[in-house]
Amino acid sequence: MNHLLSLGVIGATLVAGSANAEVRDIRIGVDVPYEPMEFRTPEGELTGFDIDLGNALCAEIGIQCEWVVQGWDGIIPGLQARKYDAIMSSMTINEQRREQVLFSDPYITPPSAWFAPGDVEIGTPSDETLEGLTLGVQRGTLQDNYVTDMYGDVADVNRYATADDMVLDMDSGRLDAAFLDFPIGKSTLLDSGAGDYKVVGEKVTEPKEYFGEGFGIAFRQRDKELAAAFNEALATLKSDGTYEEIHATYFGD
Repeated sequence: MNHLLSLGVIGATLVAGSANAEVRDIRIGVDVPYEPMEFRTPEGELTGFDIDLGNALCAEIGIQCEWVVQGWDGIIPGLQARKYDAIMSSMTINEQRREQVLFSDPYITPPSAWFAPGDVEIGTPSDETLEGLTLGVQRGTLQDNYVTDMYGDVADVNRYATADDMVLDMDSGRLDAAFLDFPIGKSTLLDSGAGDYKVVGEKVTEPKEYFGEGFGIAFRQRDKELAAAFNEALATLKSDGTYEEIHATYFGD
């Protein structure tokens, strides 16, 4: 496979819809840590569902992908500034982001959920049950938007740069509840062994204006051929069983 030197020539060399077309190695932006989607092993290696799936997609296309760690607040500006060529970092597809980036097909659609210490009695989340509580969200996420709009007038909303920072405040008792993507809350709270935590109420997937259509890979608007190659590679991994194997590694059967 001959790798090209510039994304500027992708349009001439990458045949739309062909995962076997020629395209150079690319850089992918990712916000770490967000276990189990993207995090580091004790040895410092990047891993997680997004990382493994992203590497498998690049292998299917026939390219190498280099992961570039970028804080969430600047992840879309970093794409637009050409620090990397795509974002694969649990980014929810929604109309607001579509104005800035081009999304791939959804590659996973997780719900969000409320998490609280086991001894905290909240009941079904509502204006009444959350009034006066301190709630945690990751800054700039759809969960931040949802909690701020729905409960910002009745509760204190603490915003964190990373999910790990939020968990530290949960562990120390400075938060009454946190609102997270369910897989992240399950991994960092329910399965962590750091404390006694529970899910409060039902998992949340509506309204779509907040929770979108699932996670997608984001590209610059003009890189339609690159997005098409990733879409075809994703379809191939789903049909040949590779996707299910990676999914089972992080979420079970």
